[in-house]
Amino acid sequence: MKITSLETFLVAPRWLFLRIGTDEGLAGWGEPVLEGRAETVRAAVAELSEYLIGEDPLRLEHHWQVLTKGGFYRGGPVLSSAVAGIDQALWDLAGKTYGVPVHQLLGGPVRERARVYAWIGGDRPTQVAELAAEQVEAGFTAVKMNGSAQMRHIDTPAATAAVTARVAAVREVLGADRDVVVDFHGRMSTAMSRRLLRMLEPLQPLFVEEPVLPENSRDLRSLAESSGVPLAVGERLYSRWDFRDVLPSGIAVAQPDVSHAGGISELRRIAAAAETYDVAMAPHCPLGPIALAASLQVDFATPNFLIQEQSLGLHYNRGNEMLDYLLDPEPLRVRDGHIDRLTGPGLGIEIDEAAVRRADETGHHWRNPVWHHQDGSFAEW
Repeated sequence: MKITSLETFLVAPRWLFLRIGTDEGLAGWGEPVLEGRAETVRAAVAELSEYLIGEDPLRLEHHWQVLTKGGFYRGGPVLSSAVAGIDQALWDLAGKTYGVPVHQLLGGPVRERARVYAWIGGDRPTQVAELAAEQVEAGFTAVKMNGSAQMRHIDTPAATAAVTARVAAVREVLGADRDVVVDFHGRMSTAMSRRLLRMLEPLQPLFVEEPVLPENSRDLRSLAESSGVPLAVGERLYSRWDFRDVLPSGIAVAQPDVSHAGGISELRRIAAAAETYDVAMAPHCPLGPIALAASLQVDFATPNFLIQEQSLGLHYNRGNEMLDYLLDPEPLRVRDGHIDRLTGPGLGIEIDEAAVRRADETGHHWRNPVWHHQDGSFAEW
């Protein structure tokens, strides 16, 4: 079997899909995207395809090594995202070739269902209690919310209290048998995170995500030592080498993204490295159905898996839901806050190719917001 084509599709609201075709008629699907830079990743995939055309798609590890190391300049989110989608599609092809789900090729399942959480509140969190109640009604056992909109380096007591009040309102709705995840989104300075983490301790969030920006990862150890709140990082780390210095810092949860951090192959390796530091896995995935299916394949084969992000109802998806591009949405249905083990070959989903091609005719031009403080200076989104 030889690779004959790599086609990319810009799919609203902000995704990029990839189809790898072969001379035997089998096709594999991946999601090589970097939100807000989809066109750039598309160009990177086109460049990498020059190597892949004519190659045996089942040499997954060899292709991963060549694609990530064959160029003199390596790493970074664009290249890693391009490789990630290609890797997903190659694993999809491998599973379809052998007639088994990808998790079977990763050593077999260690669980029968994966816990997932739902997003509430949007970029500037509002109505969080009401929205949390809706997700409880929908059967979710965990929700995630942004802690705040933009925050100053050291903000006022009122701004600080507003964060804890929102989380407290959600905790009251959820009770003690469900979980809330609080995303700081890199919007907090180390000083603000230190203050807020202590205030959030009584509310017992499942974890606080991105308490500092990746470039300030050296401060994670001091934050972990100053608070009992579990810390999670990783959506802006793109390889096991990026995680190398973070894993021993005291974090509780690693959050690599299967569409950014080198795909299924690298996610699996990051998970194994995390396990040696007693760090759980909660893969980042506010993306489309292919990325979610790829994440789940790793989840089902990963002992230290904790919980999975997914984008049903996410505020960026208005008008284009994740399940719209599947011929059969049942494999990714959420039941009682979980998704059952995928049993179909490859990634375990069937893409509606006609719908994807129609979507690409319109495409999208999604960009993340750019925020400013009241004084006009730049603020982290």
